[in-house]
Amino acid sequence: MSASTAPAADAESIVPKNIRWVLLGVLLAMLLSMLDGLIVGTAMPTVVADIGGIDHMSWVVTAYTLTTTCSTPVWGKLGDLFNRKYAFLSSLVVFMIGSVLSGQASSMGELIGFRALQGIGAGGLAAGAFALIGALLPPRERGKYQGMVAIVQAVGSIGGPLVGGFITAHLGWRWAFYVNIPVGLICLVWCGLLLKVPTTHRGKVVIDWLGITLMTAMISTVVMAATWGGSTYAWGSWQILALATAAVLLLLAFVASQKRAGEPLLPLRIFSGQRNFPIAAVLLTVAGAATFGGSLYLPLYQQTVQGASASNSGLLLLPMMAGTVVASMVAGKVMSKTGKYKIFPVAGAASLAVGMGLLATMGTGTSRFTTSAYMVLVGVGTGFTIQMANTIAQNSVALRDIGAASAATSLFRTLGGSLGVAVFGSLLTRALQGHGAAPAEGGHTDTTAAHAVSQAAKDAYAHSVAHGTQQIFLVGAVCAVAALVAAVFIEEVPLRGKAITDQPTGEQVSRSGS
Repeated sequence: MSASTAPAADAESIVPKNIRWVLLGVLLAMLLSMLDGLIVGTAMPTVVADIGGIDHMSWVVTAYTLTTTCSTPVWGKLGDLFNRKYAFLSSLVVFMIGSVLSGQASSMGELIGFRALQGIGAGGLAAGAFALIGALLPPRERGKYQGMVAIVQAVGSIGGPLVGGFITAHLGWRWAFYVNIPVGLICLVWCGLLLKVPTTHRGKVVIDWLGITLMTAMISTVVMAATWGGSTYAWGSWQILALATAAVLLLLAFVASQKRAGEPLLPLRIFSGQRNFPIAAVLLTVAGAATFGGSLYLPLYQQTVQGASASNSGLLLLPMMAGTVVASMVAGKVMSKTGKYKIFPVAGAASLAVGMGLLATMGTGTSRFTTSAYMVLVGVGTGFTIQMANTIAQNSVALRDIGAASAATSLFRTLGGSLGVAVFGSLLTRALQGHGAAPAEGGHTDTTAAHAVSQAAKDAYAHSVAHGTQQIFLVGAVCAVAALVAAVFIEEVPLRGKAITDQPTGEQVSRSGS
């Protein structure tokens, strides 16, 4: 159809000379949103020590990932309806405003609210980057530039904890947010001057506002129940039961709305085809929980129990991130050569279960080397699982639904991260409350008695954090076992060849970066 082929033809004139420079500016903005999701993990112990609010610490990450997830399809629709370039630049401005406000937060409540605003902008950066790549490059040319996307993903995964640790240790946690401003301004000017998006004539695009509203309400309700259950309220309390009931009703209403919508947010046919798509959703949810949960709570354990500094805890996360990147690259190359892929999600889920189970054995005497070895297993499991789950999901739907499948896989991965962080935060809070521990504040006096009390409080806090992280990773191991069972039932359907490459959708590019 003309609306689809026009961008490809027009893009030929952009490919020579400056396309790599244009993509570099777009990917730099996308890198900002990726880094910010991981920088905060290493900075959180310092944030809590400064402004307090450890009971609500998980919401700093949950608010960001939740609004990112819910806003991504909205930004995508706005780009289709109006202009992709201006939608992308607008989301960058929203992200920068949220960054400034987050850096100025004086309480945990303010930080959570400002992070939610920042997440809204991040959703547009993620959606806009892949949509712009699709608009700028004809399908047969995109493979030449997918290496740039892969590098950005690797830098974002590995660099987040490192940058977060360095900035927190040398500049203070507020600069973990302020650093986005100069980089964001560079991206804003860069893309404003160089980015020229081919004009498309798509006709009227109807935004599924009802579906967006119901989906946002449903996800928010589920996350609130996971966050408050077992900590603020008992799991069997009327508050949690009411939230669970509301979530079920909202899910039914969302499904009904998608059946009637002209352009549904999530076409239901992608779930009713091959059984592989629901299995891929399970794998992505579990892998998302492991990645986000590990990035947030491992630094807390390393700093509190093992005595690592903020910068060192960022470095100590490197084994997990490196394992993820290496595993993803190996799986991709083997799959491309052999066409076989089922072994990777099975092996990945098994590695994830073993790694999480070993992390659940950590106590106050566990060495950093031992923790690093366990994290490698988690990283390898995550890399095999995420890489293959995305491919399996997209290979399970018709070509016309590739875009919807890509959006759905991103949704499940981020939702898994949000739920994981919420449930893990609830477990940690309950462990701290059960042991009557609170962060120690020693060093106010020089008397021996005061020092003894302070040291006792520090030891109690360390034991509480160790106990809480044991519960966190034990639950993660159980979830990974469930993912392993699901992976066994994957049907190894032959992978489609060049037909997908010829599909003129921006989401096609996202397969290498999702």
